[in-house]
Amino acid sequence: MKNVEQRAKFDDFELEDNYDFSDGIHGRFYKPKKIRTTLQLDNDILLFLKKQASEKHIKYQVLVNSLLRDYMTEAR
Repeated sequence: MKNVEQRAKFDDFELEDNYDFSDGIHGRFYKPKKIRTTLQLDNDILLFLKKQASEKHIKYQVLVNSLLRDYMTEAR
């Protein structure tokens, strides 16, 4: 909404009292939040992960997250 004219067309908008969410999908637009953290790894492990990530053309943090997610899924 860059200017007053664009905002004016929405000024008279009214929400309905009731909406039917019976066909809605729970959590459809949910995206887990990423949390910044520090993880201390042995140098050889970090070098290995960075090399693997480089070969796959992804960031090593993405690779670490993917590996941990796979481990977590299998452990459940």
